[in-house]
Amino acid sequence: MEDPNLEHNFKGHKDVVTSVDFNPNNKQLATTSIDKCLMIWNLKPQTRAYRFTGHKDAVMSVHFSPSGHLVASASRDKTVRLWTPNVKGTSTTFTAHSAVVRSVNFSCDGNFLVTASDDKSIKMWNTHQQRFLLSFKGHNNWVRSARFSPDGRLVVSCSDDRTVKIWDTVSRECINTFTDYRGFANFVDFNPSGTCIASAGTDNTVKLWDIRINKLLQHYQVHSASVNCLSFHPSGNYLITASSDCTLKIMDLLEGRLLYTLHGHQGPVLAVTFSRHGEYFASGGSDSQVLVWKTNFDSIPYNKVLKSLSVRTNPDPAPHITDIHPRIPHLHTSGPQLIQINPRGHIVDMQSSDPPVVDTGIDFLSKHKSKAAESHSPSLVTNQVNSCLDPSDRVSSHAMDPASGDPGITSTLEDHTGIPPTLASTLGHIVEQLDVLTQTVSILEQRLTMTEDKLQECLGNQQTVQQVTSS
Repeated sequence: MEDPNLEHNFKGHKDVVTSVDFNPNNKQLATTSIDKCLMIWNLKPQTRAYRFTGHKDAVMSVHFSPSGHLVASASRDKTVRLWTPNVKGTSTTFTAHSAVVRSVNFSCDGNFLVTASDDKSIKMWNTHQQRFLLSFKGHNNWVRSARFSPDGRLVVSCSDDRTVKIWDTVSRECINTFTDYRGFANFVDFNPSGTCIASAGTDNTVKLWDIRINKLLQHYQVHSASVNCLSFHPSGNYLITASSDCTLKIMDLLEGRLLYTLHGHQGPVLAVTFSRHGEYFASGGSDSQVLVWKTNFDSIPYNKVLKSLSVRTNPDPAPHITDIHPRIPHLHTSGPQLIQINPRGHIVDMQSSDPPVVDTGIDFLSKHKSKAAESHSPSLVTNQVNSCLDPSDRVSSHAMDPASGDPGITSTLEDHTGIPPTLASTLGHIVEQLDVLTQTVSILEQRLTMTEDKLQECLGNQQTVQQVTSS
């Protein structure tokens, strides 16, 4: 059995990383930060990344739609944005709440969004119509997180009022409340089967409840500081957690014990998530870094994982299976022998170098419009011409915000810089052509990637045929 190892180390954010999420196609990773930016990283080495600007304050949460064609982000500026994750960086924005929006989550079919806010409410939206549908009200303090169940019928939420609540999306009522008396939960989510929920607590614990019998199943106390985020492996057998103690931990839910402790961040870890198929997981923290890890243990059948680990570690006494409910909650603590993984001491050479970053979005355009309006001297006109020909400007020169109606740079160049109309027309034509070329290159990149995937599939089929023939 191989241990998880670090695949990528992305550095592009200028402040704390608050949220991470994989594109369902496993080729991109979205991250958000206190620096007001959303970034889309391509997992293919040395492929450019995109920085989307538009939010006016820290971005708190991000989530890809199930199709991967949309990205939703929630911000302290009280808005939610729906982005198209391409070179244009266009987005639609709508005011979602009357206070900070801390969480955003798509339903399994992508038709709905659920958002959680410091205004003490959870709201549900129609994604395609971008229309408010309903509110869930019952919390009496900030709501930290809200997530759909796998079938979309339920929503789970957690709040600073020290409760975790389950809501019915049809009746709009709270159907159950779990109370945590020692602290409040920072994050909560359903397991892949939708039968259990897990919460990450400020009291350094992780708790799992079975919502069918409304009882606490497992209680992990393996971190030495607040647990900020968690994510279920798609198999439902594992849970990963991120903590202010600077570590990630992976728990075996069937055996009820800690498998791995992973080091890598130089500060509190605030975000973590498994990819949709479980072969990767990503983390982000206060050190502004985004780390992408290869799971490795996911490629081996679960019984082999247990057999391998039994040789290397001492399991906790009296483990229990999740479908055998104990009469009292079973507390899991760190055992005497744990598998510690510190990539900074062992696999630094596997970290990828920083990819090129392309800036796009509304704020980026606004900065260049203001600079153009202030420049009138001949020497600065030359600089404006050069800026128009800069690749990053060409990519984002036509981005727009449909909701705000801001079309980006739509007025003529002579209005901003004093360039003669003939030259301005020529430059405008050049910029348009360059924009078309950029989009063409992007399409070619996508087609090339599809061709590569198809070629690999054909080669695999050919090898299979050869093996069958030879046998």
